[in-house]
Amino acid sequence: MISSKLSLKCSQLMAAAVVSLVATCAMAQSGPLKTGVDATFAPHAMVKLGGGLQGFNIDLGEELARRLGRKIEIEGTEFSGLVPGLNAKKYDFVLAPVTATPERARSMLFTEGYLDTDYTFVIKKGATPIHALEDLKGKTISVNKGSAYELWARDNAGKYGFKYDVYGNNADAVQAVQSGRAEANLAGSTVAAWAAKQNPAVQTTLTIKTGLVWALAFRLDDRAGRDAAGNALKCMKQDGTLGKIAQKWFGYTPAADATVVKVGVGQGVPGLDGYDPTPVTPKCS
Repeated sequence: MISSKLSLKCSQLMAAAVVSLVATCAMAQSGPLKTGVDATFAPHAMVKLGGGLQGFNIDLGEELARRLGRKIEIEGTEFSGLVPGLNAKKYDFVLAPVTATPERARSMLFTEGYLDTDYTFVIKKGATPIHALEDLKGKTISVNKGSAYELWARDNAGKYGFKYDVYGNNADAVQAVQSGRAEANLAGSTVAAWAAKQNPAVQTTLTIKTGLVWALAFRLDDRAGRDAAGNALKCMKQDGTLGKIAQKWFGYTPAADATVVKVGVGQGVPGLDGYDPTPVTPKCS
């Protein structure tokens, strides 16, 4: 009798523990999404007058959270701290533009791309234009720390005979050009165009076509989170929302084959680790 009562008590305690654990997990899933951006990376993320953040990626993150039925908390920080923050579980995903590359795909999961990412050089207004990569010989270019542009500069400095300096944010990298500490800044085409539009002291020049995309980055163990965000992205493309956000911030109507409007087949970026080619029919509310 005592043994039966003890077994019943243990079963009740175990059941209560399971219920408590399930409730805790449910609360965690209904809590706010936590993420980060480089808040100096205009027009993707920048500080608003009066406080808060604005930009293409801020609108993207807020719309993503709305479609997932969650609130979102977006922290402004240096780009170089975002991936370590993701791996430390400080962030649920990285909202800042992250170029999907084979190297990065080995350590994180990507959604399908949401923007094409070509590279454009920014030079001082009136300086000699850069017509080809060979024109970089003997020059110093400035890049944002931890970005794909730093990786490109590292990989190509020897080949084209230039030096490069790394800055904590892209605004400082552009300022280096304006002050004469660098002859050119290398950044994404959207960022370079915005910098030239806002700052009459600089102008854009040569663009490098990459065939690469920006995508949302998740931890390798969070395939469910990646796939949920990927589904929401497909819906945002399908109903035209993402294209309208691009038009708002970049001032152009995306082409029909642009990544910002073209819905991917599976989950992730084709050709990279973590890509699931299984066709997905978006479930949109």
